[in-house]
Amino acid sequence: MDCPGMKISHEAIYQYLYDKKTGDSEDLIKLLRRGHKKRKAKGVNRKQRKTKIPNRVSIEERPAAIEMRNRFGHWEGDSMVSRKSTEALNTLVERKSRFVFITRLQRKTAEETTAAVIERLGSLPEKARQTLTLDNGTENAAHEKITEAIATKCYFARPYASWQRGTNENANGLIRWYLPKGTDFGKITDEELTRIESLINNRPRKCLGYKTPLEVASSFGVALNG
Repeated sequence: MDCPGMKISHEAIYQYLYDKKTGDSEDLIKLLRRGHKKRKAKGVNRKQRKTKIPNRVSIEERPAAIEMRNRFGHWEGDSMVSRKSTEALNTLVERKSRFVFITRLQRKTAEETTAAVIERLGSLPEKARQTLTLDNGTENAAHEKITEAIATKCYFARPYASWQRGTNENANGLIRWYLPKGTDFGKITDEELTRIESLINNRPRKCLGYKTPLEVASSFGVALNG
């Protein structure tokens, strides 16, 4: 705004922050939403390993139109854990609206994860829960039960390809703003989780034209509690 016509990319900003020549880089890095002390080297791949997901359907088989984000009803799912708690969180994010569901799990098991997904997505009209893209964690091994219960087709990203579920990864980053790593999820009340969920769903987003996820979801005729 102060320099009309001039632009700078986010990559240039990150490179400046993490450059050793930047005198106050450590203090600046702490101000980032995800203040990692180091950046991961690009092009470094982890060794692939076989997944333990029965009848896994790869993301390559997911309809290409879903990438366009033109329609409501396509979700991404993940789990959040803490070293200080046996409890975990299940997160679900709708790709078009970025609407978020956060559900507490007593343990990160396939049984509890499946129950949480069925409960949260099952409360929506069928057109609003068409697909769900997951990672290859064993907590997602019972994906067929989800499809059987609520007719939501499940797909799986490639191992170590978190960018294929980038919407969910970004949402988890927003949640970490309220619940930093090291938080004992067992000490977080259900009311607090509901409050965090509401704050995120009522937060204007640049990628949504500064509308909120709740507003975008509502524009598709989907009734959700913000």
